[in-house]
Amino acid sequence: MLQPFYLVDAFTAEPFTGNPAAVYVLDRWPADAWLECVAREMNQSETAFLVQSGGGFHLRWFTPKVEVDLCGHATLASAHVLWSTGAADRSQPIIFSTRSGALTATVAGDLIELDLPLLPEQPTQGPPGMAEALGVAPIYAGKSRHDLVVQVASEEDVRSTRPNFTRLSEIVTRGVIITAASSDVAFDFVSRFFAPAAGINEDPVTGSAHCALGDFWRKRLNKTSFRAYQASARGGVVHVRVAGDRAILGGQAVTVVRGELQASY
Repeated sequence: MLQPFYLVDAFTAEPFTGNPAAVYVLDRWPADAWLECVAREMNQSETAFLVQSGGGFHLRWFTPKVEVDLCGHATLASAHVLWSTGAADRSQPIIFSTRSGALTATVAGDLIELDLPLLPEQPTQGPPGMAEALGVAPIYAGKSRHDLVVQVASEEDVRSTRPNFTRLSEIVTRGVIITAASSDVAFDFVSRFFAPAAGINEDPVTGSAHCALGDFWRKRLNKTSFRAYQASARGGVVHVRVAGDRAILGGQAVTVVRGELQASY
Protein backbone atom coordinates (compact mmCIF):
# COMPACT_ATOMS: atom_id res chain seq x y z
CA MET A 1 0.00 0.00 0.00
CA LEU A 2 1.36 3.42 -0.95
CA GLN A 3 0.80 6.05 1.74
CA PRO A 4 0.78 9.68 0.51
CA PHE A 5 2.69 12.23 2.56
CA TYR A 6 3.45 15.93 2.35
CA LEU A 7 6.44 17.99 3.41
CA VAL A 8 5.27 21.48 4.36
CA ASP A 9 7.25 24.57 5.35
CA ALA A 10 5.25 26.25 8.13
CA PHE A 11 5.28 29.84 9.42
CA THR A 12 6.46 31.05 6.02
CA ALA A 13 5.16 31.68 2.51
CA GLU A 14 8.56 30.96 0.94
CA PRO A 15 9.82 27.42 0.24
CA PHE A 16 12.95 26.32 2.11
CA THR A 17 12.36 28.72 5.00
CA GLY A 18 10.18 28.39 8.11
CA ASN A 19 9.88 25.03 9.81
CA PRO A 20 9.38 21.84 7.77
CA ALA A 21 6.95 19.19 8.96
CA ALA A 22 5.94 15.89 7.37
CA VAL A 23 2.20 15.24 7.33
CA TYR A 24 0.43 11.88 6.95
CA VAL A 25 -3.37 11.55 6.70
CA LEU A 26 -4.13 7.92 7.61
CA ASP A 27 -7.35 5.91 7.40
CA ARG A 28 -6.76 4.29 10.81
CA TRP A 29 -4.17 4.23 13.59
CA PRO A 30 -1.27 1.82 13.07
CA ALA A 31 0.94 0.59 15.90
CA ASP A 32 3.00 3.25 17.67
CA ALA A 33 6.18 1.49 16.57
CA TRP A 34 5.26 2.18 12.93
CA LEU A 35 4.63 5.86 13.66
CA GLU A 36 7.98 6.11 15.45
CA CYS A 37 9.81 4.44 12.55
CA VAL A 38 8.22 6.77 10.00
CA ALA A 39 9.09 9.84 12.08
CA ARG A 40 12.72 8.69 12.27
CA GLU A 41 12.72 8.07 8.51
CA MET A 42 11.30 11.53 7.78
CA ASN A 43 13.94 13.02 10.11
CA GLN A 44 12.06 16.30 10.50
CA SER A 45 11.67 18.18 13.77
CA GLU A 46 8.06 16.95 13.73
CA THR A 47 6.01 14.46 11.75
CA ALA A 48 2.23 14.84 12.10
CA PHE A 49 -0.18 11.91 11.78
CA LEU A 50 -3.92 12.45 11.35
CA VAL A 51 -6.96 10.17 11.37
CA GLN A 52 -10.44 11.53 10.72
CA SER A 53 -12.63 11.29 13.81
CA GLY A 54 -16.24 12.42 13.74
CA GLY A 55 -16.34 15.97 12.40
CA GLY A 56 -12.64 16.58 13.04
CA PHE A 57 -9.27 14.86 13.12
CA HIS A 58 -7.23 13.07 15.75
CA LEU A 59 -3.68 14.49 15.56
CA ARG A 60 -0.40 13.21 16.98
CA TRP A 61 3.12 14.64 16.67
CA PHE A 62 6.47 12.80 16.70
CA THR A 63 10.05 14.02 16.64
CA PRO A 64 12.64 11.52 15.36
CA LYS A 65 13.02 10.56 19.03
CA VAL A 66 9.77 11.02 21.00
CA GLU A 67 6.04 11.73 20.78
CA VAL A 68 5.30 15.26 22.03
CA ASP A 69 2.34 16.89 23.77
CA LEU A 70 2.08 20.01 21.62
CA CYS A 71 3.47 21.20 18.29
CA GLY A 72 2.31 24.38 16.63
CA HIS A 73 4.11 24.26 13.28
CA ALA A 74 3.06 20.67 12.49
CA THR A 75 -0.55 21.61 13.39
CA LEU A 76 -0.32 24.55 10.98
CA ALA A 77 1.14 22.22 8.34
CA SER A 78 -1.66 19.70 8.95
CA ALA A 79 -4.39 22.31 8.47
CA HIS A 80 -2.65 23.52 5.29
CA VAL A 81 -2.58 19.95 3.88
CA LEU A 82 -6.22 19.22 4.75
CA TRP A 83 -7.45 22.42 3.10
CA SER A 84 -5.14 22.31 0.08
CA THR A 85 -6.07 18.69 -0.74
CA GLY A 86 -9.79 19.19 -0.21
CA ALA A 87 -9.91 16.83 2.77
CA ALA A 88 -11.47 19.67 4.79
CA ASP A 89 -13.70 22.63 3.91
CA ARG A 90 -11.78 25.95 4.00
CA SER A 91 -14.93 27.80 5.05
CA GLN A 92 -15.11 25.78 8.27
CA PRO A 93 -12.67 25.50 11.21
CA ILE A 94 -10.79 22.24 11.66
CA ILE A 95 -10.97 20.76 15.15
CA PHE A 96 -8.01 18.59 16.12
CA SER A 97 -8.19 16.16 19.05
CA THR A 98 -4.73 16.02 20.65
CA ARG A 99 -2.78 15.33 23.82
CA SER A 100 -3.24 19.05 24.59
CA GLY A 101 -7.01 18.94 24.19
CA ALA A 102 -9.08 20.31 21.32
CA LEU A 103 -7.12 22.66 19.03
CA THR A 104 -8.78 24.68 16.27
CA ALA A 105 -7.43 25.93 12.94
CA THR A 106 -9.22 28.70 11.03
CA VAL A 107 -8.55 30.55 7.79
CA ALA A 108 -8.01 34.26 8.58
CA GLY A 109 -7.23 36.15 5.37
CA ASP A 110 -3.85 34.95 4.12
CA LEU A 111 -3.04 33.37 7.49
CA ILE A 112 -3.96 30.15 9.20
CA GLU A 113 -4.83 30.85 12.84
CA LEU A 114 -4.36 28.19 15.50
CA ASP A 115 -6.19 28.29 18.83
CA LEU A 116 -3.70 26.72 21.25
CA PRO A 117 -3.36 26.68 25.05
CA LEU A 118 -1.45 29.59 26.57
CA LEU A 119 1.56 28.30 28.50
CA PRO A 120 2.21 30.80 31.32
CA GLU A 121 5.76 31.08 32.59
CA GLN A 122 6.96 31.87 36.09
CA PRO A 123 10.39 32.98 37.33
CA THR A 124 12.76 30.16 38.18
CA GLN A 125 16.32 29.67 39.27
CA GLY A 126 18.27 28.85 36.14
CA PRO A 127 19.75 25.33 36.40
CA PRO A 128 23.50 25.05 37.04
CA GLY A 129 25.54 25.37 33.89
CA MET A 130 22.73 26.88 31.81
CA ALA A 131 24.59 30.07 30.86
CA GLU A 132 27.69 28.09 29.90
CA ALA A 133 25.60 25.63 27.86
CA LEU A 134 23.82 28.45 26.02
CA GLY A 135 26.95 30.51 25.51
CA VAL A 136 25.18 33.74 26.50
CA ALA A 137 24.45 35.50 29.79
CA PRO A 138 20.75 35.36 30.81
CA ILE A 139 19.08 38.38 32.39
CA TYR A 140 15.98 36.35 33.33
CA ALA A 141 14.95 32.68 33.53
CA GLY A 142 11.39 31.40 33.66
CA LYS A 143 9.67 28.03 33.39
CA SER A 144 6.56 27.17 31.38
CA ARG A 145 4.81 23.81 31.30
CA HIS A 146 7.28 22.43 28.77
CA ASP A 147 10.31 24.68 28.51
CA LEU A 148 12.73 27.14 30.08
CA VAL A 149 12.28 30.74 28.91
CA VAL A 150 15.55 32.68 28.97
CA GLN A 151 15.67 36.41 28.29
CA VAL A 152 18.95 37.86 27.03
CA ALA A 153 20.02 41.46 26.64
CA SER A 154 19.68 41.99 22.90
CA GLU A 155 18.60 40.59 19.57
CA GLU A 156 22.28 40.24 18.68
CA ASP A 157 22.73 37.94 21.70
CA VAL A 158 19.85 35.78 20.42
CA ARG A 159 21.24 35.58 16.90
CA SER A 160 24.92 35.08 17.72
CA THR A 161 24.77 32.46 20.49
CA ARG A 162 26.23 29.03 19.67
CA PRO A 163 25.07 26.58 22.34
CA ASN A 164 26.97 23.53 23.52
CA PHE A 165 24.25 21.00 22.70
CA THR A 166 25.86 18.18 24.64
CA ARG A 167 25.75 20.25 27.82
CA LEU A 168 22.33 21.66 26.98
CA SER A 169 20.87 18.15 26.61
CA GLU A 170 21.77 17.46 30.26
CA ILE A 171 19.31 20.14 31.47
CA VAL A 172 16.04 18.50 32.52
CA THR A 173 13.52 20.25 30.25
CA ARG A 174 11.88 19.67 26.88
CA GLY A 175 13.60 22.73 25.46
CA VAL A 176 15.15 26.13 26.07
CA ILE A 177 13.71 29.29 24.52
CA ILE A 178 15.98 32.34 24.33
CA THR A 179 14.36 35.67 23.57
CA ALA A 180 14.93 39.42 23.43
CA ALA A 181 13.11 42.52 22.27
CA SER A 182 13.47 43.02 18.52
CA SER A 183 15.77 45.72 17.16
CA ASP A 184 13.59 45.77 14.02
CA VAL A 185 10.41 47.85 14.35
CA ALA A 186 8.60 45.28 12.17
CA PHE A 187 8.69 42.82 15.08
CA ASP A 188 8.02 42.94 18.82
CA PHE A 189 10.45 40.19 19.85
CA VAL A 190 12.79 37.56 18.50
CA SER A 191 13.60 34.08 19.77
CA ARG A 192 15.38 30.79 19.14
CA PHE A 193 14.51 27.33 20.45
CA PHE A 194 16.85 24.49 21.41
CA ALA A 195 15.67 20.98 22.33
CA PRO A 196 18.56 18.49 22.11
CA ALA A 197 16.98 16.27 24.78
CA ALA A 198 14.03 15.74 22.39
CA GLY A 199 16.31 15.03 19.44
CA ILE A 200 16.22 18.55 17.96
CA ASN A 201 19.30 20.70 18.49
CA GLU A 202 17.59 23.79 17.10
CA ASP A 203 14.00 23.96 15.91
CA PRO A 204 13.59 26.49 13.07
CA VAL A 205 10.20 28.01 14.07
CA THR A 206 8.37 26.74 17.14
CA GLY A 207 4.67 27.37 17.62
CA SER A 208 4.45 25.89 21.11
CA ALA A 209 7.32 28.11 22.29
CA HIS A 210 5.26 31.14 21.29
CA CYS A 211 2.45 29.90 23.56
CA ALA A 212 4.87 30.71 26.41
CA LEU A 213 6.43 33.76 24.75
CA GLY A 214 3.01 35.38 24.38
CA ASP A 215 2.59 35.26 28.16
CA PHE A 216 6.19 36.37 28.76
CA TRP A 217 6.05 39.44 26.52
CA ARG A 218 2.54 40.61 27.43
CA LYS A 219 3.84 41.08 30.99
CA ARG A 220 6.75 43.19 29.73
CA LEU A 221 5.23 45.10 26.81
CA ASN A 222 1.72 45.53 28.30
CA LYS A 223 0.02 44.37 25.13
CA THR A 224 -1.63 41.17 23.93
CA SER A 225 -0.89 41.10 20.20
CA PHE A 226 2.58 40.60 18.73
CA ARG A 227 4.47 40.00 15.51
CA ALA A 228 7.43 37.78 16.28
CA TYR A 229 10.45 36.46 14.40
CA GLN A 230 12.22 33.20 15.20
CA ALA A 231 15.82 33.91 14.23
CA SER A 232 17.04 30.44 13.23
CA ALA A 233 19.02 29.90 10.04
CA ARG A 234 15.73 29.25 8.18
CA GLY A 235 13.71 31.90 10.03
CA GLY A 236 9.97 32.38 10.29
CA VAL A 237 7.23 34.85 11.27
CA VAL A 238 4.66 34.09 13.97
CA HIS A 239 1.67 36.31 14.74
CA VAL A 240 0.74 35.91 18.42
CA ARG A 241 -2.41 37.02 20.20
CA VAL A 242 -3.19 36.27 23.85
CA ALA A 243 -6.91 35.72 24.51
CA GLY A 244 -7.57 34.65 28.10
CA ASP A 245 -5.99 31.26 28.62
CA ARG A 246 -5.46 30.73 24.88
CA ALA A 247 -2.67 31.66 22.50
CA ILE A 248 -3.85 32.43 18.96
CA LEU A 249 -0.96 31.86 16.57
CA GLY A 250 -1.09 32.94 12.93
CA GLY A 251 1.15 31.93 10.09
CA GLN A 252 1.42 30.81 6.50
CA ALA A 253 2.53 27.51 5.00
CA VAL A 254 3.66 26.11 1.66
CA THR A 255 3.89 22.50 0.41
CA VAL A 256 7.35 21.69 -0.95
CA VAL A 257 7.15 17.89 -1.42
CA ARG A 258 4.36 15.44 -2.22
CA GLY A 259 5.35 11.81 -2.06
CA GLU A 260 4.34 8.23 -1.33
CA LEU A 261 5.72 6.03 1.44
CA GLN A 262 6.19 2.46 0.24
CA ALA A 263 5.73 0.86 3.64
CA SER A 264 2.39 -0.55 4.77
CA TYR A 265 1.05 -0.65 8.31
